[in-house]
Amino acid sequence: MSRKPPRPSHGSQHHDGGLPFVDVHEVLVAAPADAVWRSLARQVVHQKITGNEVLARVLDTAAKRASGTALAEGATVPGFTVAESSPGERLRLVGRHRFSRYALVFTLAPRPTGTVLAAHTYAEFPGMTGFVYRRLVIGSGAHRLLVRRMLRSVRHHAETDGAR
Repeated sequence: MSRKPPRPSHGSQHHDGGLPFVDVHEVLVAAPADAVWRSLARQVVHQKITGNEVLARVLDTAAKRASGTALAEGATVPGFTVAESSPGERLRLVGRHRFSRYALVFTLAPRPTGTVLAAHTYAEFPGMTGFVYRRLVIGSGAHRLLVRRMLRSVRHHAETDGAR
């Protein structure tokens, strides 16, 4: 499931740290929130969400390598810093590089049949190079495909690990 950004009204387009809303993608996971959190943590730690150190260097991201304790506030993975971590509820990753400033916010919501995992993206793309980068990443659909693939992977691992 994905939703397009709502039409801005009276400057309400800025939601996360002043960053404009880009999109949100959701998946229902047939597992409890703690299993989904563990699966999400594994994805982040193994850099399946964020890319790798080579890409981080090419883009000149603020966080170029992993540091700290996984999912602890202040920890880093290539391209992101953990800005907020509420186990089983919310994970907020923030970052910046030469073309963009961004946040990726994961929310977990318990449901009778499992947990809804949502990935909310916020970003600004300043200048002409930012405009071009946005067209390449967001406009091409690459961002949507990568986020959906990551959510499916988190779901698969959470459901598989929960079945053991």
